[in-house]
Amino acid sequence: MNATSTETALESFDADWQDWHDAHERKRAQPHGFLAVTHLHWLGAEATPLEGAPGTWSVDNDVVRVVLEPGESLQQDGKELNAASGAAVTFGPIEERGGINLASGDTVIEVAKRGGEYIVRPRNPGNPLLQEYQGTPAYTPNAAFAVAGTYVPFEVPRSTTVGAAVEGIQHVYEAPGEIRFKLAGQELALTAFNGHVPGTLSVLFTDQTSGITTYEANRSLSVVPAADGSVHLDFNRAVNLPCAYTDLATCPLPPAENRLPVAIEAGEKIPYERQDQR
Repeated sequence: MNATSTETALESFDADWQDWHDAHERKRAQPHGFLAVTHLHWLGAEATPLEGAPGTWSVDNDVVRVVLEPGESLQQDGKELNAASGAAVTFGPIEERGGINLASGDTVIEVAKRGGEYIVRPRNPGNPLLQEYQGTPAYTPNAAFAVAGTYVPFEVPRSTTVGAAVEGIQHVYEAPGEIRFKLAGQELALTAFNGHVPGTLSVLFTDQTSGITTYEANRSLSVVPAADGSVHLDFNRAVNLPCAYTDLATCPLPPAENRLPVAIEAGEKIPYERQDQR
């Protein structure tokens, strides 16, 4: 490849990254995204009013119950649930890492299951974290951190338990395999979990920049393996999880083997919101 072709390829690489980054930022700043979360409530057997949400809430045997008072509104898919005063509305069971969204005025009420426990998280577009969001700093894209790798399935998927950004819970994931690659002259591997979209993999990792220029607890990278197992690992697209911005998130931590012994100076950096905590 001559100098002109190389320069053109790098310009295209940078432009593609910028388009991706801009789209990711728009998604992150949606009116009811995680930046809009105002409270994190853990449900128990005793009926309790929750700040930011109408009604009194409880959970028992995988069934969430909410009792609404006259004048309180809670909607599901546009249908008003407060049909009879004093009558309980029930939801569940909800699968692990699943959830439903309800509406109360401008607020979306997320009801979800994390680490075997039920949570309620109101999301309001007026939340200061969202209103004051400045965007996320990131490294200048660098093609040296976009490398080829190989996805190697395990003979049997491995049940993998990892910690969480909040104390007291753990997450359990099925790890179908690992991704092997070479970076900075080292042979490395990352345990992969199934991604949200069928056919994709998700890797959680830390590296030698974690806690210095990138968020200490974790970063995430989505990978799509080809039929022959080849993968493209573009660490320029490594992103922060919600816990990098707010203490109201229950994000998983990487498995121990995904703590990389190299400095990956690519992808998203510590959010402005957390930089005074370094």
